[in-house]
Amino acid sequence: MVWLPGGTFRMGSDAHYPEEAPAHQARVGGFWIDRHQVTNRRFAEFVRQTGHVTVAETAPDPADYPGADPALLVPASVVFVRPPRRVDLREIRHWWQLAPGADWRHPYGPGSSLRGLDDHPVVHVAWADVAAYAAWAGGELPTEAEWEYAASGGASEPAEFAWGDELTPGGEHRANLWQGEFPVLNLAADGYETTSPVGSFPPNAFGLSDMIGNVWEWTADWYGPHDPAAPQACCAPARPRGNTEQASYDPATPGVRIPRRVSKGGSFLCAPNYCRRYRPAARMPQAVDTSTCHLGFRLVIRP
Repeated sequence: MVWLPGGTFRMGSDAHYPEEAPAHQARVGGFWIDRHQVTNRRFAEFVRQTGHVTVAETAPDPADYPGADPALLVPASVVFVRPPRRVDLREIRHWWQLAPGADWRHPYGPGSSLRGLDDHPVVHVAWADVAAYAAWAGGELPTEAEWEYAASGGASEPAEFAWGDELTPGGEHRANLWQGEFPVLNLAADGYETTSPVGSFPPNAFGLSDMIGNVWEWTADWYGPHDPAAPQACCAPARPRGNTEQASYDPATPGVRIPRRVSKGGSFLCAPNYCRRYRPAARMPQAVDTSTCHLGFRLVIRP
């Protein structure tokens, strides 16, 4: 882990996606944070010692999903499947599939394995899985503010990326992202089509690897809009937290009462033509019962 002394920084952005606004001052105290995302090797040790069975390895309870097709209530997780041709980017079902048999041991589906992936970030972990791991490891999930402060590298002025304002300074790739036309053509100019071993790219000013790209990361905060009163406050809020669990429900599906947490950082599937969320300020909602092939986590310890 790396010790971060804490401080005041500019959180959010007014220049990109609406859920990142308004940009505002925030303050966090000091904390320890993992240098890199939790790896398959480390997660396997947790499973070996505890016998933990992940959400993706467990059949959903029909009582929790009234009206759901019984054929879908099987152990499964969400995987990316490249479409054979250009598709409507407004419809994510063109490339996301719920894959029975996909889990942390089988990241691309039942025919895949962890061979050669020990040092890659663990994926297909839902909220219950990362919370159980954190309890075992003696840590916690970072708040959104802590995570964003860590990703910023302590910069006094906010930068677009975890290292500055240029995506590939001097032509150097600084993160595992998608190069090419998403979702049909990945040029893999950074050397990776899917996940990369943690620490494959230069760390930020805090010495932290993969704060953007590789895989999205869970945070502890419930998802919702930033507090609109924050920019007008006389003082930057200390350790600001997100919304309530009830407020995190997706308003687009009022009949579904599944809470959502904030995820941060973008992943190997983020591309300039589709998902410019490979920035510290970017944020996305993640349903607590859902795991995917591009979502992992890291821990913090607070004094």
